[in-house]
Amino acid sequence: MSDASVRFRRLAWRTVIGKSPRSVAGQVFLLQAALVVLLVLGAVLALFLQSKRDTTSEARRRSIAVAETFAHSPGVVDALRSPDPSRILQPLTERARRSAGVDFIVVMDTHGIRYTHPIPSRIGKRFVGTIEPSLAGKVYTESVHGPLGHEVQATVPVDDSSGRVIGLVSAGLKVKHVTSELNRQLPIILAAGCGALLVSTGGTALVGRRLRRQTHSLAPDEMTRMYEHHDTVLHSVREGVLIIGADGRLLLVNDEARRLLELPPDAEGRAVHDLPELDPATTELLLSGRPASDEVHFAKGRLLAVNQRPTDGAGGPGGTVVTLRDSTELQAVSGRAEAARERLELLYDAGLSVGTTLDVVRTADELARVAVPRFADFITVDLADAVLHGEEPAPTATDMRRVAVSGIGDDHPLYEQGRLIDFLPSTPQARGYGAGRSELVTDLAGAEGWRAQDPERTRQILEYGIHSLIAAPIRARGVVLGMANFWRSKREPFDAEELSLAEELVARAAVSIDNARRYTREHALAVTLQRSLLPRALPEQNALDVGYRYLPAQSGVSGDWFDVIPLPGGRVALAVGDVVGHGLHAAATMGRLRTAVHNFSTLDLPPDELLHHLDDLVGRIDQDEACPETAGEIVGATCLYAIYDPVTRRCVMARAGHPAPALVRPDGSVTFPDLPAGPPLGLGGLPFRTAELELPEGSQLVLYTDGLIEDRRRDLDEGMELLRRALAGHPGRSPEETCGAVLEQLLPERPGDDVALLVARTRALPADRVADWDVPRDPAAVSGMREAVSAKLEEWGLSELGFGMELVLSELITNAIRYGSDPVHVRLIHDRTLICEVADGSSTSPHLRYAATTDEGGRGLFLVSQLSERWGTRYTPHGKVIWAELTVPDLGALLGE
Repeated sequence: MSDASVRFRRLAWRTVIGKSPRSVAGQVFLLQAALVVLLVLGAVLALFLQSKRDTTSEARRRSIAVAETFAHSPGVVDALRSPDPSRILQPLTERARRSAGVDFIVVMDTHGIRYTHPIPSRIGKRFVGTIEPSLAGKVYTESVHGPLGHEVQATVPVDDSSGRVIGLVSAGLKVKHVTSELNRQLPIILAAGCGALLVSTGGTALVGRRLRRQTHSLAPDEMTRMYEHHDTVLHSVREGVLIIGADGRLLLVNDEARRLLELPPDAEGRAVHDLPELDPATTELLLSGRPASDEVHFAKGRLLAVNQRPTDGAGGPGGTVVTLRDSTELQAVSGRAEAARERLELLYDAGLSVGTTLDVVRTADELARVAVPRFADFITVDLADAVLHGEEPAPTATDMRRVAVSGIGDDHPLYEQGRLIDFLPSTPQARGYGAGRSELVTDLAGAEGWRAQDPERTRQILEYGIHSLIAAPIRARGVVLGMANFWRSKREPFDAEELSLAEELVARAAVSIDNARRYTREHALAVTLQRSLLPRALPEQNALDVGYRYLPAQSGVSGDWFDVIPLPGGRVALAVGDVVGHGLHAAATMGRLRTAVHNFSTLDLPPDELLHHLDDLVGRIDQDEACPETAGEIVGATCLYAIYDPVTRRCVMARAGHPAPALVRPDGSVTFPDLPAGPPLGLGGLPFRTAELELPEGSQLVLYTDGLIEDRRRDLDEGMELLRRALAGHPGRSPEETCGAVLEQLLPERPGDDVALLVARTRALPADRVADWDVPRDPAAVSGMREAVSAKLEEWGLSELGFGMELVLSELITNAIRYGSDPVHVRLIHDRTLICEVADGSSTSPHLRYAATTDEGGRGLFLVSQLSERWGTRYTPHGKVIWAELTVPDLGALLGE
């Protein structure tokens, strides 16, 4: 039964973790067997090499011994001096060769001419080998290819009685004879290696068999996953787990059990009764070993639900397993649920009773009354004095008017209603107003900054019993309108959770107070709307020198507008538009269109696409606002949108029912470019077309609305001619001077329509401020581009931006190579900012995402966004351009240049 249980558990584990192809024992056996084979082969090879070396050394020693013996034999010197040395020495060498067991003995003169040889025909010929060392008196051995084949030979000198070398003797063996000796030893070496292999493999098999029994034939990945699952589950569960052995020792404890029982780090392995951290009742239960189900024990200030079971029921080792669950939070959850119910009820009542009118003071009073006494003992509401008149509040907490006071009693010492208060910067009200955050003061007696506002009154407040305060800003649509102050005297001080409730209450009232304020200022807003919707100041840019004028019509609010919008890459967009009609509706529509142009320009759309989106917007405005009250008020508008690039000096423009611009060239001549005329905005269905012009540096582009050239007393052509005359012949005139001259010559004293005029003189970015590179689609090209960019930044004096620009450039080029298509082009522009552009032939849009900690990728564009001032994508007819801008450190010096 026990074996069946073990097999079942093993099968269950294999089901969870999967079956690997080979067990740990099998892999260890294969590894050990491979190591044994390698060791045996290494030993055999070592023995083989050793035997070969010994045999070769023995052959050399024998050759030297035979040669030296023959060279010093009696009669050799006399034979060398005889008239015919070969006749005497040839028989002697042959007898000596056969008796010595060598293949040859050769005697020669000092010139290497043989006197003897086993092959008689070789006598008299030159010796094959090196004789110079032997002529110097040395013994020399070598391996040569001689008459007998591949030979190992030794050459020794023959000296006369005076020590002079008179001849040489060489003896040696054939290499094949040496090898045959080695071959006779090889079977013995191989037999010894095979024996060692068999013995070692047998031992490895026994070790693998024992390991297989101990690991239950589990594969390494199975064992790894099993222990990982065990460890993950053990330390991740929200229940405490303890395993206690049969001897009463704590064998295992997980993190939750250690936390609940406050056990020390060395608790594992210690006896349970030796742990002083356990209370006696818990110790008794753990040592009893009896089954327990959800028994509640009080330990370390917690109510623990304990379950205990023996571990030997399925044939396992003796002991018990214990699980602990903290049930203390159940009571806390019940209390929090009741508090949440009361909180929701208060917010519901506030939603019904606050904001019933469009009166600022009445709304503040409703807020003060709804929360007393359910949330606070006293509530005061202070609003910026300007808010009461429908104006924007001041940035600091001065001139605050107390508009509402409510409390559990009327004898409080708080400031009275209607008082004008200047809060000091050290007070919670001033800090909360300035930062737009709520201030929690749990102990007013210790708040020195609050007491500095009015020492005598604060003393009275503390004596009255008010001890804690929440000062919450009344914030709506991003503007702080005032402060709501919640005071307590009869209950516990405010805490962090109550701070969030106060913020919710105030947030509900803030919208109503702001609506009332906006209603109050509606009339004044109608008067100033038009000018507030137009640009109050032109943005800083280097591409154009711009001058502008706006003259409102005498009949009131109208819808003419203009804009100058910096674009990525140093480019600038110019826009001029005109909404048909007059009045608040036209002005509001103008503001919406101008905002839409700003929004669409951030997408870097070409002029024709931008006008198409504006056309859809005007059409939707007509549909959304169609009602009996506005019957017949169909919105109509015209617009001209142009983009100028100071790098290429090209200007792309398109128009929707708007007059064509005037172009004043550097020589003073004036033309009206042939710009295709599109339909007015709102008609829909017809396309818009663009025109592209190359403008010389110093040209003036004049954009205007029809109020400049149209008049009841003249037709359109006459107005265009007057405009040409006013512009011609003054190439050196500044844009501001041009604006003044045009208005003076074209407009009557009291114009009947409003006029917007925009004059822009073009500038060209110097060629030395632009660098271009074509990049091959090879990841290896990135490093070369980094070096080229670093060199260019060094040339521009911007080496301090090198590190950031290299990182940005690396990410953008890598993305273009990996995800884009040819051609890949890099452009670096040194303008007010340092601009990097990477273009490729793909229209796939990059996507910025926030990678998780464990992700291996996905951080490229996030890195670009962090290092650059801003970045984005624009599409071209041939692909896309991803750009990034870095702030130039010495901007003042750049502007001075």
